[in-house]
Amino acid sequence: MTQDEMKKEAGWAALEYVEKGSIVGVGTGSTVNHFIDALGSIKDDIKGAVSSSEASTEKLKALGIEIFDCNDVSYLDVYVDGADEINPSREMIKGGGAALTREKIVAAISNKFVCIVDGSKAVEVLGEFPLPIEVIPMARSYVARQLVKLGGDPVYREGVTTDNGNVILDVHGLRITNAKQFENDVNAIAGVVTVGLFAHRGADVVITGTPQGAKVES
Repeated sequence: MTQDEMKKEAGWAALEYVEKGSIVGVGTGSTVNHFIDALGSIKDDIKGAVSSSEASTEKLKALGIEIFDCNDVSYLDVYVDGADEINPSREMIKGGGAALTREKIVAAISNKFVCIVDGSKAVEVLGEFPLPIEVIPMARSYVARQLVKLGGDPVYREGVTTDNGNVILDVHGLRITNAKQFENDVNAIAGVVTVGLFAHRGADVVITGTPQGAKVES
């Protein structure tokens, strides 16, 4: 089974957590694209979706799924999204697709976070995948200097502008053993919009696509 087939297994398995008549939180990325395809198969049973990126919004609209603004929704029953890394405590690194801030907002208003991944994303310690940080452009150099003090090697992601008009610094060389504290430390730097550490709001359910099918941990 290919990696993409395993992603599809995870994406379709997440349908089990979608309530009839609900508005569904939808993330971003290659695994989520399979979930969006799955959502299209039950689009008449749901009210619509809140999306974390322009790319996901366009895909949802193309399938005829109504998009709701986050400001018009007080809460979501479920948010389905992927991760770049996830540890045994269900803390994650996200932001490889540069949608981390909107993903964090949608996660914050969701009662349940269902993380869909293939097995390659599971790690014991976060940090091998470079940690994305969304930064206001004028603060880029200052934030980079502060990140060096925290033990990282920040690299500007050239040619990338987030949906919010900001830039991304990818921090290499980290070994994150206390993810909640590190999330706090980075978010405290002036000019940081948010860090792609999802530690304070981790996953409630993890669905991993494997050659034997989808494995669910809750």
